[in-house]
Amino acid sequence: MAVYRTSGPTVPTCDVVAIDEVRIRKVAKKALGGRIANRLASTFKMLGNPTRVRILDALSYTELCVCDLSVLLEMRISTISHQLALLKQHNIVRSRRSGKMIYYALDDRHVQTLFRQSLAHLKHSTENESNDLPRSRTG
Repeated sequence: MAVYRTSGPTVPTCDVVAIDEVRIRKVAKKALGGRIANRLASTFKMLGNPTRVRILDALSYTELCVCDLSVLLEMRISTISHQLALLKQHNIVRSRRSGKMIYYALDDRHVQTLFRQSLAHLKHSTENESNDLPRSRTG
């Protein structure tokens, strides 16, 4: 087990190097490989754009077409289409054709859960800082 001291307000440094081989073996069996880590990072990267976050928020309520999203978010259709294409490539949203209309929705419950968990984390970490976060979400 490593012993830490703090150098400055938040930078931990080791005074003693001690390796816990049991813990290392336990984690090594479960740790992400490079390919999965890259795919997960790519998913989080898709969530790192405010326009895409706003699209996901809207789609967390119901499926919508590009025109509906354009009006709702007050953005050009081409901007929304571009962002939806990226989200679809990363399996974050899916599309459904109905006649000439194409509707978009969150790909599955995992995406909805990821979005809600992220929002809950934000609410928790900024509880006393802001009152402009939505109170609750049903679905």
